Amino acid sequence: MPKVEESNIVPQKRDRYPGHHKKVTEGYQRIAVGDAVGLDQFGVNKVTVKPGAATALKHWHENEDEFVIVLSGEVILVEGDTETTLKAGDCAGFKAGVPIGHYVVNKSSKVAVIFEIGTRYDDEVCHYSGLDFTARKVNGVFNFFKEDGSIAS
Repeated sequence: MPKVEESNIVPQKRDRYPGHHKKVTEGYQRIAVGDAVGLDQFGVNKVTVKPGAATALKHWHENEDEFVIVLSGEVILVEGDTETTLKAGDCAGFKAGVPIGHYVVNKSSKVAVIFEIGTRYDDEVCHYSGLDFTARKVNGVFNFFKEDGSIAS
């Protein structure tokens, strides 16, 4: 099994959200460690979350399961209207098709490191709780659509 060489992986930001929604994830950076060793059935990302940053907008997936593990630091898991503190060693999972929006936010004063793990589908719908758009992935390409069907920008 090949060792992941993190220094060879280009870090990625989550900046694909439409308009002002990109601000929510400023301070989120991931390295796709699963991609680095050729995994294609599920994704594994090592994520750095700076103070004040969130991993995503509040969302849920129709087809893709998700799992997070806190490696270091402290974050808040927001699931529906509930907030739960997660510390190093804690983990949480989100079953596909369960319409409860969730995300992780760093409300502490220190950087947190988490692992995001999730199944991958070429076609997926991601719902954003309380927002007027969804993300649709078709043949592996994401696009955001408003409730009226127009493209969200």
